[in-house]
Amino acid sequence: MEGTTYGYVRVSTQEQNEARQLTAMRKFGVAEKNIIVEKLSGKDFNRPLYQRLMRTLRPEDVLVVKSIDRLGRNYTEILEQWTAITKEREAAIVVLDMPLLDTRKGRDLTSTLIADIVLQLLSYVAQTERENIRQRQAEGIAAAKDKGVHFGPLPRALPDNFDAARRAWRDGKITLRAAAELCGIPKSTFRDAVVRAETALTHKK
Repeated sequence: MEGTTYGYVRVSTQEQNEARQLTAMRKFGVAEKNIIVEKLSGKDFNRPLYQRLMRTLRPEDVLVVKSIDRLGRNYTEILEQWTAITKEREAAIVVLDMPLLDTRKGRDLTSTLIADIVLQLLSYVAQTERENIRQRQAEGIAAAKDKGVHFGPLPRALPDNFDAARRAWRDGKITLRAAAELCGIPKSTFRDAVVRAETALTHKK
């Protein structure tokens, strides 16, 4: 018996990428009635629709997401969800932005193994990058202090939700792109503002 293909779309109430995700789902062939759209605030990651979908999934079903971060706030949670879907529910996952992450039956064992390896590698790279960023920031701050650099306040042009977006990004809850969109500024501006803000906070300590 052929399973059901579901599409899961998750967006913040302030994000603007819902249309892109929906278009991708339709292009893939997910039936409109099987596309689940969950809108969440930046602070709330309770996902009642996702949890309901997880209880619905059966062996042979397929869950389609546009990007891997739709499954969780960080790679630890993503790995947990990946295991829950593919091993516990025995359903398949298709990540549209990463063709290698496709565990549908009909693909050989090597393809499934590659998907698992790619996911593990992504988790490792993400964790390593976070640690490297913290180390580079600490070294930069120490060097600046040695030179007598004083850090002034952040520009007033930053939006009120900048600090919340910064924390969410650093915690791996949202992507850099999503954080910048929440603040309504370019990614490069957001990244520079984060470095400046964290440098200033560390200097105060």
